[in-house]
Amino acid sequence: MNRVATIPLQRTMADAIQRAQQKLATTQTTLATGKKAQDYASLGTEAVRTMSAHSMLAKQDAQAVVSKHVTTTLAIYDAHVTGLDNAMIDLRTRMVTAIGTEDTAGLQETIKGAFDQFRSSLNAREGGIALFGGSRTDVQPFTPETLDDVAATPTAEAFQNDDVRAVAHLSEGTSVTYGLTASELGAEIYEAFRTLAAAGPIGDQLTDAQRTALQDAVTQIDSGSIGLRAANAENGRRQSRVETLGERAEQRSLVLNDIIAANEDADLGQVAVDLAQQRATLEASYSVFAQLSQLNLTKYL
Repeated sequence: MNRVATIPLQRTMADAIQRAQQKLATTQTTLATGKKAQDYASLGTEAVRTMSAHSMLAKQDAQAVVSKHVTTTLAIYDAHVTGLDNAMIDLRTRMVTAIGTEDTAGLQETIKGAFDQFRSSLNAREGGIALFGGSRTDVQPFTPETLDDVAATPTAEAFQNDDVRAVAHLSEGTSVTYGLTASELGAEIYEAFRTLAAAGPIGDQLTDAQRTALQDAVTQIDSGSIGLRAANAENGRRQSRVETLGERAEQRSLVLNDIIAANEDADLGQVAVDLAQQRATLEASYSVFAQLSQLNLTKYL
């Protein structure tokens, strides 16, 4: 025979157990996800601020990615332009030596090798796209393939690039225009190769015309190298600026991540304590409920 108060008390305990189970489930979810709340509505007054921080973080992360991509591209520019400059230095040195000593052994091969380096650098590609072609992807920026082609191809026809430059948006209101073109880098130096090609193959002995051609080519390389180095210096300044903007974007991302973490991330240490307490409470509730279920007036009659 049950007491009059047993059933209402059991209902009260059942409700308490249900609430304890819900709290425990919420705490277990918090421990699993590491988040205070599972949706923005649960964040209350911090929801708007957190959503704004997420939006700003997405922009900063995107800008950091663009910055890294542009920095890599500019570094590739630098590698090719520096390699081209070094090839021209070697060619100039060899021609000056030949003019001064009459030693022409291997000079023709040096000229051909320098031209191959010149052509390869101007037609360099990244991801299948010509680095120095401007916006043109349908043609090679520099078309002559041999010194014989150079002799028959004027400068205006040798370069097929346009002057369109890429633009990268790296921060709010800040864009960087970057890019180098084949004609910008090589037009003046190309004239030196035209001079050498017109002089014909250089054998064991320089003719007067070939000596004059070498002297003219040295002057043309000197003039072209000035523009080449100036373009590379400007590329270096852009690279430094892009790296600085990228670092600032990463720093802003860190600040925004801290803001988001303060609003969203749970204190896992406290969560573990709460979890232990709630489990103990729930187990005690089960024990009390079991004892209430066993109460019977016949034990007292």
